[in-house]
Parts: sequence; structure tokens; C-alpha cells
Amino acid sequence: MGQTLILTDDVERGERLARNLGGGKSVALHDLYGDAVPPAGAALIISDVSALTSESVRRLREALSVTRGPGTPFLALIHGNLGRGEIQATALGATRVMPAATASAMLLNAVATLTSSTPDLRSAANWRHQVKEARSVFASLFRADQAPPAAVVETGADLVNQAIREAKVREWLKIVASFDDVTHRHCLSVAGIAAEFARALGLKEADSRYLVKGALLHDIGKAKIPLAILNKPAPLTPAERSEMDRHPALGHAMLLTGDYDALTLAVVRSHHEYLDGSGYPDGLRGQQIPDLVRLITICDIFAALIEARPYKAPKSPREAYAILGLMNAKLDPDLVRAFGAVAVACDTPRRASA
Repeated sequence: MGQTLILTDDVERGERLARNLGGGKSVALHDLYGDAVPPAGAALIISDVSALTSESVRRLREALSVTRGPGTPFLALIHGNLGRGEIQATALGATRVMPAATASAMLLNAVATLTSSTPDLRSAANWRHQVKEARSVFASLFRADQAPPAAVVETGADLVNQAIREAKVREWLKIVASFDDVTHRHCLSVAGIAAEFARALGLKEADSRYLVKGALLHDIGKAKIPLAILNKPAPLTPAERSEMDRHPALGHAMLLTGDYDALTLAVVRSHHEYLDGSGYPDGLRGQQIPDLVRLITICDIFAALIEARPYKAPKSPREAYAILGLMNAKLDPDLVRAFGAVAVACDTPRRASA
């Protein structure tokens, strides 16, 4: 593996990053506001700039013109607003964008992925690792005492999207099905299905991340529901169902204390709303339900149908999709039709008859 070059506007922070990446001669540091010329020939370039102002973007562009060779991967670490930073980093030619608050293990995984010279050999092990990393991220989010940090949710969404790009969604679902916690398993299933839905709809990377972020967060209110209800190995009683149905409002209240936009808050509060007004907690109908919420609702119902529970057998993806089709008064029919490609991708291919 060749040398990694860090372009930074804060040498002390850049040195910490270099140490996290192993330090030594394998990592070089370049002060973006210094007088030196950055070295050429790096195997990987990482930018770690606190604010992508017009001046810092100009300096990054000049440094990249000197140091970046054809095919050299460029990882941009973003401080602050990830969506805005992604646009700027993409304009600079970034291969991949991640929040600067990313845990070191996730950053090391991204570096290993970008610098590996044997992608065919790494892919299966790598995306399985990403599934487990996504589970770890989600476990850190699913806490009743505080709103999850927005940057960590962005990282989880990035992991899910990358894993679905590198593997089939049915393989994602197969691994997630082995997880023991029912709520973790469900939310990660919904996230993987949402990532595949984004692909089927041809959404841009930023929009796909937005959708998957909503999928990861949609059931966050269940962190405040008693475990005896969440993990009950039997159908819920009416009183237990009433308690469970509080989770959208509870999740919405949790996220109000965090740095979340209105549409993400709507996903958390309204993912059980139906177009005919029969959903909860607010009985919304028709145009009161945003498109992003409608997308998540379809993924949520489909995932619940194909999951095994102690009190019910899983439906096949074909059966689950047929049930979605019968809910045309409740779900957006155009989106349900588009979801057909996702249902096919989730299904196990049938063997040809002899």
C-alpha cells in the first residue's frame, strides 16, 4: 500500500487523524494554508477541512491538481452540514464523502476499501463487515436517554448504501435476519430495503442517504417502549398495542432536541399514516403525507411482512408485494408499482426445473 496524504487546514487535528490511520511514513500531512507544495504520488488523498469556504475550496483544488494522479482515490471528510459539504466535495472530484465525526473503525474501513488493489477478493468480506458495522452504529443510536447524533446517523446511512451497492439486498436481509434484537433487525432491514428502493428509483447519492437515514430513525421511539412489549414472543394485547403505538410520537419528541430537519422529523412521526386517513398518530391523509414518508411506509410494511417472528411465519417477498398491492387506498399506488423491482431483488431466485 502506498502513502496516504492528508490535506488539512488544522495541523494539530490532521496529526490526530494521521495517528488514527497508523501514522509513520505511511501517512503524510500537508498544511493547506502553508507555503510548501504537496507531494505527488499518494495512493490515497484525504481532505480534512473544517469549513469548505471559497478560499479553502480554491486551495484544495490547487493542491489536488498537483498531488492527485489519474485514478487516485480522494476521500473528503466533512465538518458541519454533510449535504452541503457533499456537493462541494463532489465538485472537487471526491471518490467518497464521510462525516468527520466518523468513528475511527469506520474510517479505517473506508480507507482500506479505497486503497485495496483486489476489489473482487475484498467485496464479500467487506460488505458483510459493513452490515455488522451498520448494526453497531444503530445500537449506539437506539438509546432512550438522548437524541442520536446526526453525524452518526449519516455514517450509518453511508454504510448501508455502500453495502447495498456492493452486494444484493437479499444477502443484506439474510445477514440481518441472524441478529437477535427484533427492533435492530427490523430497522436495519428497512434501511437496506430503502437503499435498494433508492437505486430502483434512480435517486442521487445525497437523496439515497436521506431516505436511508429516515429508515434508520423511523422506529427510534421504540427505545422508550418497555422491552417486555418490544420483545414479546406473542401478539400484543390491546393495552400493549396502545403503548406500542406511542412510538412515532415518542421518537418525534426525542429528535426535536437534536439537529434534525423537518422532513426527517416527519418520517419518524408519520410513517404509520395512510393516505385514507386511517393511520396514526395524527390521522393524516392524502397530500398531508410527504413523499419521503410514503416511501418509508412501503419499506416498513414490506420488511415487517417478510420478517419471521415467534408468533408468525415470514411471507415471501412475492406474497408481501401482493399484500402491498391490495392496500391501494392506504399507499401511493405509483410508488407501490415502482417498489415491484425491489420485491424481485429481495426474492430468492427460483431454480430452473430439470
